[in-house]
Amino acid sequence: MLAKHPRSRELGSMRRWACLFLMLAGLPAAAFAAGPTALGIFDGWGAFRDSASPRCYAIAAPSATIGTPEVKAYASIGYWPKSRIRGQFYVRLSKVRARDRDLRLTIGSRRFILTGNGAHGWASDARMDAAIVAAMRSAPSMSVESGTATGRAIADTYRLRGAATAIDAAALGCAKLR
Repeated sequence: MLAKHPRSRELGSMRRWACLFLMLAGLPAAAFAAGPTALGIFDGWGAFRDSASPRCYAIAAPSATIGTPEVKAYASIGYWPKSRIRGQFYVRLSKVRARDRDLRLTIGSRRFILTGNGAHGWASDARMDAAIVAAMRSAPSMSVESGTATGRAIADTYRLRGAATAIDAAALGCAKLR
């Protein structure tokens, strides 16, 4: 069996980016103005700016989910400069949560009970948002747990490597948008 060169994954990634660049080079400039602008990708977390809204956000998909997802799950930290909202936590679960079940966010040793409905969850106030972002900066992972109406578990786990950098890039991306 042949051993893979340690940089083979990096070279494959570079080829994909080169192909993407060549495909995008043929698009008209108007196509780029319609959607969010990537501010950077940091170990699985992306930072984006949507000047039309205007808003910026850091976002990631879960690294692990229990069972088969029913909805495309993600977690994000958002900035809306016109509304003076900074660092707002939001999560979309992989399954719809039952109304009577708590929605728990665990980051390191910190635990938060989120509010929300269906497959959506968020912090109860700006103070909780700030505490969540602070916890995300120092922990290796976070998980969101609850249960469905049929008793199935909901557990989505996110790696936090790159999250702090993506959050900072989103904050900086919206610093001049007002």
